[in-house]
Formats: sequence, structure tokens, C-alpha cells
Amino acid sequence: MSVATELFDLTDRVALLTGASKGMGLSMAEGLAEHGAKVVVSSRKLDQCEAAVEQINEKCGDERAIAVACNIGYKDQLENLVETTRSRFGPIDILVSNAGVNPFYGRMSEIPDSAFDKTMNSNVRSNHWLAHMVAPDMVAKGQGSMMITASTGAFSGSLTLGTYNISKLADIALVRNLAMEYGPDGIRVNAICPGLIKTDFARALWDNPEAKRNAETNTPLRRLGESDDLKGIAVFLASDASTYVTGQAIAVCGGTHMWR
Repeated sequence: MSVATELFDLTDRVALLTGASKGMGLSMAEGLAEHGAKVVVSSRKLDQCEAAVEQINEKCGDERAIAVACNIGYKDQLENLVETTRSRFGPIDILVSNAGVNPFYGRMSEIPDSAFDKTMNSNVRSNHWLAHMVAPDMVAKGQGSMMITASTGAFSGSLTLGTYNISKLADIALVRNLAMEYGPDGIRVNAICPGLIKTDFARALWDNPEAKRNAETNTPLRRLGESDDLKGIAVFLASDASTYVTGQAIAVCGGTHMWR
């Protein structure tokens, strides 16, 4: 027997995603499009965005997705991204702030000021900007969903990723405050916290025999994460299936952080 449900139906909802030309962002964009959303794929490089859009549209139908280049570090580029989304698709229903940077690998005592500033500005301030830019559309409708990609790194210290982890914990704090501020307007805001996922961004952390062995031994699900493991959580948080879920930091980690 077939199961009919509208819980995950995103037909004609408009989704804006940053950092969506590859990896987790592309998987989340594809998942939203597969469930009916109109998707705006953005990242710094237009050619990569266009390749992602071609992949999505081939699977979901022409004009389901469009590409817009945007460097999240620049407020005017974010404003252009939001305005282009509105002009092409209409008011924004779903925001996935997935873009992030990690320009430094090492002890915090050695990080240059420029790398510290870039990490915090790109990973936190840009999300603050973008959330408030799209909020008026959601307030006008009395509903909407925002997601910010944080990390399980937010739950612990690190000798090599300290500033990055601080920025991701700040993202969770940002999510909680946005959830409080916009909750009365029917807007839900949640953080997605991936564990170790096999993406180019995290290649240095997983592309070695020790990491593979550790994942297969210590992760309850006995494997590294894949980008497509993020599809379901994005669709859930975007859809009516999660209408009473807000202010949460949801770990997608194969069970490594179930005791946080």
C-alpha cells in the first residue's frame, strides 16, 4: 500500500541556500527541490553553482533551481542574493545558511588576526546579516524556516580547529536568539550540526587511514558521514513535519555526539 502525506511537501516554497554548489549544501538543495521547492543555489563561484543547478534541474525539472554567485563575507553581495531570489522566485520561505570557512588549522595561540576575523565574520556575522534580510518575507507570511549549518565541533575544544569551533558554537547561540525573536512571528530557526562528513571542505580530517579506522571503530553507525545524509534533516526542518521544532542544535553525526 502507498502512504499519502503532505508533511514533507514543499511545492512552490522558495528556498535560498548558501554554500550549495557542492557537498552538503548541494545535497540539501537537491533534497528540497526533490520535495517541490524552488531552490536558489549560491556560492562564490558561478560556474560551480551553474553545474549544481544543471544537476538539480535534470532530476527535478527545468527552472526548479537557479544559480547566483555570492561571497558571504560581503553584505552587498548577500543583499543582491536576496533581491535576486525575490525577483526570480518570489518571497523566501526557507533559508539554509550552509556556507562557511576555515582558513587556519592549528593552535589558537598561533592564528593570525586576519584568519580569526575571517572565520568569525564569514561563519557568524554573515548568518546574522542573511537571517535578518530574509525575515521580513517570513514575517509577512506568518511562517518560515531558517537553518544554519554549525558543527559537532561546537561541543568541544580542539588543538587544531579552535577558532572554527568557537564560530560554530556562536552559530548555535545565534540560532537560539533568532528563534526567540522570530518565534512569535511563526518563524522556526534551527542549527544543523554535522559530524565528520566526506566533503572536500573536511578532506584533511577524513582522507587518511587513521580517520577511516576511527570512524569504523568508534562511530556507533561505523562509518563516515556522506553529503546525502544531510538531505533528510533539511527537508524535515523546511517542511510542516517540524512545525513545533525551533531553537535546536541537531547533530547529524552517526551517534558520536549523542551524549553532549
